[in-house]
Amino acid sequence: MAAVTMRLPAVRAPLDSSAPRGGEKHLVAPGDTITTDTGYMRGHGTFVEDDKLIASVAGVVERVNKLVCVRALKARYNGEIGDIVVGRITEVQQKRWKVETNSRLDSVLLLSSINLPGGELRRKSAEDELAMRDYLQEGDLISAEVQSIFSDGAVSLHTRSLKYGKLAQGVLVQVSPSLVKRQKTHFHDLPCGASVILGNNGFIWIYPTPEQKDDEAGGYTANLEPVPLSDREVISRLRNCIMALVTHKMMLFDTSILYCYEASLSHQIKDILKPEVTEEIVLEARQRLLDSEG
Repeated sequence: MAAVTMRLPAVRAPLDSSAPRGGEKHLVAPGDTITTDTGYMRGHGTFVEDDKLIASVAGVVERVNKLVCVRALKARYNGEIGDIVVGRITEVQQKRWKVETNSRLDSVLLLSSINLPGGELRRKSAEDELAMRDYLQEGDLISAEVQSIFSDGAVSLHTRSLKYGKLAQGVLVQVSPSLVKRQKTHFHDLPCGASVILGNNGFIWIYPTPEQKDDEAGGYTANLEPVPLSDREVISRLRNCIMALVTHKMMLFDTSILYCYEASLSHQIKDILKPEVTEEIVLEARQRLLDSEG
């Protein structure tokens, strides 16, 4: 019988009263007045009433020249062209797949926007349309790139590169999209023996680093070989490290995840999510990041 760990409720640490108010991070709640200056332009998350610019969402005020907007602290994914996303197929329709990408509306992957198995680029025929479910079916996880945004805000995806396609064996972690740092690449082979895809939509895929890149499959042949225990332990540790970083609202990118992973090696995988251990390894990772920036 497995042992169960019981914890008593812990007292929350008081907020530092010396923290600057109204500094770089200007937090507002819905209905708060941002400014009474009429020279500003109204951006997302704001509205004008009685010559006052008022916040419509809870978040951080951001100013770009005269444009003022509020970036919501917790929101659905808003797609931008070029974003890397991880999504789940929810429906197979005529010449398209519907994909759940953590946005307000289901994203769309058109049959014309994929590479066929083998990496072929050609016009899709009626036979291809009939075989759509052989390529991707409900429940399949995929990596893709945002190709365009429809007028209603829905996202159109494409997988026209061999690095995109069906995801085979690994672990999906769902976090807030605001915690994923934008970088030149979101595919990372970490030196610990596992790889991560940091989706801009907050879906993170952790999987064993493949020994060799199989370009012949075109991204639609899933490897169902058993994953060795050592790889599963690395993946589990990475997953718990990401959840520890999320708990402390730290940005997720390859370096922060790797530093947190290395700081956790002195602890068992199951202990990483204990509050005192989480705080210890995240503080160590944060300090290493500060030292490397300095």
